[in-house]
Amino acid sequence: MTEIITLRPPFDQDAVLKCLKRDGAIILRDAIGSELCAKVAAELRPHFDREGDRSMSEFNGYQTLRLASVLARSPSSAPLFTHDVTIAMADACLKEHCLNYRIGSSTAIEIWPGESTQMLHRDAHCYHVEIPGMELQISALWALTDFTAENGPTQLVPGSHLWEAGRQPTPEDPVAEAVMPAGSLLLYLGNTWHGGGANRAKGPRMALVNTYSLGWLRQEENMYLSIPRAVADGLPDDLRRLIGYQPHGLVGWFPDHQDEWNEDDFVEPMVIAAARQHKPAAE
Repeated sequence: MTEIITLRPPFDQDAVLKCLKRDGAIILRDAIGSELCAKVAAELRPHFDREGDRSMSEFNGYQTLRLASVLARSPSSAPLFTHDVTIAMADACLKEHCLNYRIGSSTAIEIWPGESTQMLHRDAHCYHVEIPGMELQISALWALTDFTAENGPTQLVPGSHLWEAGRQPTPEDPVAEAVMPAGSLLLYLGNTWHGGGANRAKGPRMALVNTYSLGWLRQEENMYLSIPRAVADGLPDDLRRLIGYQPHGLVGWFPDHQDEWNEDDFVEPMVIAAARQHKPAAE
């Protein structure tokens, strides 16, 4: 079976980006400590038990628990959203096409024994559009427990982010499994075909998946409703901006908080550059 490249700390960001753009996915082993994994998992546990089955479906699975509103449920998860390598890769992959980006969705997922293999899909397909050469989003999947070959590791098709529009996976396409210990980070592009694996083990595996999408796109998850305002007000500034409390140029501005905007929020430089590039020749 095809393997996903795995790197260990310290992480060379140039090497991570090169692999991510070539293969569409990479595993960063031991990106966070086991204590943080256990703390986040413990904070999510009562929510999984109480309402994790509400999203069961043919696509999501009938032996898989899911939670949104992660920051409202697990305060300890905040550092996982702003991990330095994740942000560096989002910068490199997304900022070529936007002024800033934001968290598109955040989902805690627990796959239980007896779950079957999920159909392969692209996360970026939530936008129902494909733009050649442009990644609409990047995903960061955190293993909160060990991912083994038996307990439903994420499956990916390396290189599928480079396929021509309309191509679908076939049984002949090689599939790789994200086998990794707790604390590992699986980064993959929005156009990479992937899906949850079948759990043939005796226990579940748990993950947190955060997506980062171009700032001019509507967020997949409505963070303004998912994250109570009181929780958002208590987040670090960089994370609060990531969940959507920032404009993208002239989109999403709010007059009472103009003093909080960064220069990068404004669209004028991009507009001026585009205008100069397409300015007709003088008569």
